[in-house]
Amino acid sequence: MTDVMKDYFLDLDKAARDPKRKVAWCTSVGPAEILRAMGFEVFFPENHGAMLGATRVCMDTIPVANANGYSPEICSYLTSDVGAYMKGITPLTKAYGIESVPHPDVLVYNTNQCKDVMHWFEYYAKEFNTPIFGIHPPTNLPSIKQEYIDDVAQQFKDLIAFLEPIMGHAMDPEKLKETVALSLEATNLWSDVLNMAQTTPSPLTFFDGTIYMGPIVVLRGTQIAVDYYKNLLAELQEKVANNHAAVMGEHKRIYWDGMPVWGRLRNLSNIFKENNACVVASTYCNSWVFSDFDPNDPLPSMALAYIKIFINRNDQFKEAYIEKMVKDFNVDGVVFMAARTCPNNSNAYYNLPRRLKDKNIPTIIIDGDLCDLRCYSDEQSATLIEAFLETI
Repeated sequence: MTDVMKDYFLDLDKAARDPKRKVAWCTSVGPAEILRAMGFEVFFPENHGAMLGATRVCMDTIPVANANGYSPEICSYLTSDVGAYMKGITPLTKAYGIESVPHPDVLVYNTNQCKDVMHWFEYYAKEFNTPIFGIHPPTNLPSIKQEYIDDVAQQFKDLIAFLEPIMGHAMDPEKLKETVALSLEATNLWSDVLNMAQTTPSPLTFFDGTIYMGPIVVLRGTQIAVDYYKNLLAELQEKVANNHAAVMGEHKRIYWDGMPVWGRLRNLSNIFKENNACVVASTYCNSWVFSDFDPNDPLPSMALAYIKIFINRNDQFKEAYIEKMVKDFNVDGVVFMAARTCPNNSNAYYNLPRRLKDKNIPTIIIDGDLCDLRCYSDEQSATLIEAFLETI
């Protein structure tokens, strides 16, 4: 894992300094396959935001963005990242000796997650005087209609036409098929990895998953991601064969809904571990399972996959999805993380926890944030989680 991510970032740094190579910035659930098939090296600012959160550097950068007109109420990935740019720092320096994030030749976003990414990328488009293209699918969907797929597939076609003069050549249809095929293989392997936690005891936790997920976010469409998940799956299968438990003495199994608290991954992991509870599944890690990719029908299948993600569905769909996950993973209770700056990926606000509780699925809500630790209390969260685990 360390080598895969290091090589990815060092290669991006080289690409940014090579006039023959071009760098595209893309949202994490955006059409990376199109960019890779065109020949762009792809950088994901949300991944950078997560790094800022995990290293807690964000606590020095969020206030900078706030002081420059970005509200503390909006996405803290955005404020962490923009503040880091304004401050001229990046965790990539300490990790890999890289002075700055790669400057983009084009920016591509998809509002299937939220509209904050649009404002985020528009800031950089102006800052770097860089061309920008947005995909705008229908949102909050109860079901997927063919007209939605056709709409987004056409937007993908428009994106390709937009990218061709920037890259200096036309899209190679065979290269697109190859890239989508690699994405499909990697995402299916990632799904298999996550499903290993259906075993009792589980060989991995949600907190492991937040680390293991790096390549499925930043290296979709590459053989590197496929090879990584083949190796990881084999390792987990060996652990299961040896009855290895990620949490020794596991006797409670938990589902995590919402974002990770990046700056408290170890702390939260330890709370559950000390209480013999394993967080076996999550909404978040499963957000990068795109089983609808079809290399023989690339653009419509990509449109379908990127439209139907959990965050882009209505509450009735989400309720049924979590119910199924509870059953499939033999879950004893659900923890909802209400992220102050990420309402789009916080599902505790419209009575979903209560509706699940009425179906005899124990739930709890903890307040926090993905990056901004001013919104999170270690003591309060620990008390709530421990009390919850005692009652189920």
